Amino acid sequence: MPAHKDPISVVCFGDSLTWGFNPADKSRYGHDVRWTRLLQRELGAEFYVIEEGVNGRTTVFEDPVKGDKNGLAHLQTVRKAHMPIDILIIMLGTNDLQARFGMNAETIAIAMGRLLDFARRPTDDVEGRAPKVLLMSPPPLAPMAGTPFVAQFSDASYRESHRLAACYREKASEYGAAFFDAGSVISASPIDAIHFDAEPQAGLAKAVAKEVRKLAED
Repeated sequence: MPAHKDPISVVCFGDSLTWGFNPADKSRYGHDVRWTRLLQRELGAEFYVIEEGVNGRTTVFEDPVKGDKNGLAHLQTVRKAHMPIDILIIMLGTNDLQARFGMNAETIAIAMGRLLDFARRPTDDVEGRAPKVLLMSPPPLAPMAGTPFVAQFSDASYRESHRLAACYREKASEYGAAFFDAGSVISASPIDAIHFDAEPQAGLAKAVAKEVRKLAED
């Protein structure tokens, strides 16, 4: 990483897991809870963490129900809005598991490959150099029975969510991205089987900060 007068910019690009969705009351967690803000605290003033989470965002799929959730399309604007980006963290895939998309883990990983391919290419702007990329796999879904999202996710969704990290690891290697399995340090809340409870987010922030520092030192 080149010497910086400004802080090293870190863009966290994701869905509701990045936005900070609280499964208990469907609000947004505050700055003292959500992992992206805790990541800023862990990294300190030498880094500048930018939150780019959108609820319901997919990798590359247009959502016929919710609309405007295509992560690949969003990423083009996000890269231009925040350039130059030093480190880009991508955590998507949970919404791709919804039954209406009918995707398995391998297919979702192929879709993710399109984002990784785009992210490693410079844009046609003065400050549009390619960032270093950290691909994070979201934690597997928890059992869906009795949760608010049970109608949107199938038994197959649950099974494929437990296979996603291995597929993402291979895809990260293919495209020269770093990889981190968020499921190694945090689990989906039993409240809704998808989102994060408050307490374990501090551990996630510490783990991600370690990965970010590795990239910054390369």
